[in-house]
Amino acid sequence: MKDNDVKRYICLGLTAVCVIAVCIVFWYCIQEWKTVSAFLGRLRGIAAPIIYGSILAYLLAPVYNRVTGAGLRVLSGRLKSRKHAEVIARAVGTAASLAVIFVVIAGLLQLIIPQVVDSIMGFQAAFPTYLQNLYSWIQKLLADNSEIEQIVIGNIQTAVSLFDGWLEQAFTRFDMNRLVEFLTGVSSSLFLLFNFVKNWLIGLIVMVYMLNIKDRLITQAKKIVYGCLSIRLANHVISEMRLVHRMFGGFIIGKILDSLIIGILCFIGTSILHTPYALLVSVIVGVTNVIPFFGPFIGAIPSGILVLLVSPVQCAVLLLWILILQQIDGNIIGPKILGNSTGLASFWVLFSILIFGGLFGFVGMIIAVPGFAVIYDLVKKAVNYSLRRKQLSVNTEDYRRLDYIDEEKKTYVSRENE
Repeated sequence: MKDNDVKRYICLGLTAVCVIAVCIVFWYCIQEWKTVSAFLGRLRGIAAPIIYGSILAYLLAPVYNRVTGAGLRVLSGRLKSRKHAEVIARAVGTAASLAVIFVVIAGLLQLIIPQVVDSIMGFQAAFPTYLQNLYSWIQKLLADNSEIEQIVIGNIQTAVSLFDGWLEQAFTRFDMNRLVEFLTGVSSSLFLLFNFVKNWLIGLIVMVYMLNIKDRLITQAKKIVYGCLSIRLANHVISEMRLVHRMFGGFIIGKILDSLIIGILCFIGTSILHTPYALLVSVIVGVTNVIPFFGPFIGAIPSGILVLLVSPVQCAVLLLWILILQQIDGNIIGPKILGNSTGLASFWVLFSILIFGGLFGFVGMIIAVPGFAVIYDLVKKAVNYSLRRKQLSVNTEDYRRLDYIDEEKKTYVSRENE
């Protein structure tokens, strides 16, 4: 038996074993989905600080690189030791990255919290007026039918009376069971808040380490790739990693800039239209615009409800303005900033957001488009490689009217030509 035959049989055997193993794992995951889901949730909770730190490090790497590079250029001529200059430059770059995070968080809190407090206090003070406006609107709407008017008004008054009675019972009567439920809910909320803050604080520490050792990590990763794979395959892997970096870096940073512009335009428009809570609404619209496709509509829901409590007419005007902004963003601003960076059709954009959003939540919706674009590119290259090996065309248009391919001549035959 020749050596080539032995290698071929070994490869076939290993492939069969791998396929069987994958099928067994897949069957077990389906049968024990609750256990697997709980394990993945636990694993995601443990890895959350590392994930948060990695995301922050990736987003702030441009800031770190620019500040570190500028500091190194300034200090190299003033310090004799280049090593000391690099240490100081890295420290300054790290401090600048942390400063950017704290400025963004402080700015958002300064914008959002006062607006939320004013909204709650204003709603509480104007609630009787809102009810009176609702009564008046219903009376005008049902002015021609007094019987239906009395029924509707009576039902509303009954509902309000029941609501007032529930409030009185909930806040004036002491009930140990209700107190226990309340304390349990508060403790659970505090635990979740503590866990969230803890993960992000640890994530900041992880970010600091990753920013300072990222060059070493990249170098070690390249060494591992070339050590474990053939040179040809390793070159492909490195090329794909560069593609991933371009996809994610260009898309996410461009989307953040796009959302900032949309938030500013929204604030200008809402200020001109005298929309209530213009600043808070603009922040909500700008932040949710980071999510492709669904972002403007997600931001319109809480914004519309907030303004609806003040004036239905202004709510309608706000929703119309958000729709106009979405069209401007989708047709003018977005293409100018992002261009056709992913090359995905609209269907695949929608598909990727639904899948990634369902699996990974809010973060998944943000990374859905560039992530799926990378998967799409890998599948496309694999298909084209297989077609070239079979000496077939890689042009998609050649398969539009295809009925079958002649096996001997490798010619493309359609029914129209028969």
